[in-house]
Amino acid sequence: MPELPLWAWITVAAVLGLLVGSFLNVVILRLPERMTAMWRSEARDVLELDAEEAAPLPPGIVFEPSHCPQCKHRLSALDNIPVFGWLLLRGRCRYCQVPISIQYPLVELLSGVLSAVVVWKFGPTLPALAGLVFTWMLIALAGIDFRTQYLPDQLNYPLLWLGLLLSLLPMFVSPTAAIIGAAVGYLSLWSVYWLFKLATGKEGMGYGDFKLLAALGAWMGAGALLPIVLLSSLVGAVVGGTLIALRKHQRELPMPFGPFIAMAGWLWFVAGDGLLHAYMQLTGLR
Repeated sequence: MPELPLWAWITVAAVLGLLVGSFLNVVILRLPERMTAMWRSEARDVLELDAEEAAPLPPGIVFEPSHCPQCKHRLSALDNIPVFGWLLLRGRCRYCQVPISIQYPLVELLSGVLSAVVVWKFGPTLPALAGLVFTWMLIALAGIDFRTQYLPDQLNYPLLWLGLLLSLLPMFVSPTAAIIGAAVGYLSLWSVYWLFKLATGKEGMGYGDFKLLAALGAWMGAGALLPIVLLSSLVGAVVGGTLIALRKHQRELPMPFGPFIAMAGWLWFVAGDGLLHAYMQLTGLR
């Protein structure tokens, strides 16, 4: 059997990324709803409230078919084609004509493009397969945090443990570097959180941000954490300043930091060496 050229593998990764992106939309939309429903159910149990008054759980993530959030009509296979389904429907539900969020094609397209970049970077290898999982989980985490300001443990912990387990091969970093990276990632933001809270009495970020940075440290080691934090802070400042200027976004409204951490972490994962080299040339360092 002849070996496929790299461009063919990149194409396969892009198509696979589009398909996975469709599933990531389901995760982004349904996981927070199920988490909230489960928390309410657990709270009712603790408070010994009448269980009959509890609302049913929202649709599941894996086995429940896709449907319109408004009219609940089940979507056809044609409607579920990544990106093109949204375009064919002109951004509206076929059955009730309610606008379909642009999130759907954007997440699918983002997943396809980033998946192609990962395979272009690593080639058809096991590190590429691990990189695809890494990428998809970061997209889901960023999407959920952007919408709800949650960074769920259901995704953060598997990402963290997968990074630690891959270090046993080792794939990207050694076990020692992964463990230290995870610890430094968590404790660094944890320290910033408490210093900010003691100084201002406010919470500057959530515990999910600590866990996400710990996961990135497990995948890339402690040496990657400072560039990731600097990149995420820079992007966050630019985006936040733009929102305040263009949309009159109130300064008091919280802005999720997780998407910027995820964005910077992915960028350093695929292009960290090149970014570091460019910075050293720009600053004259050797």
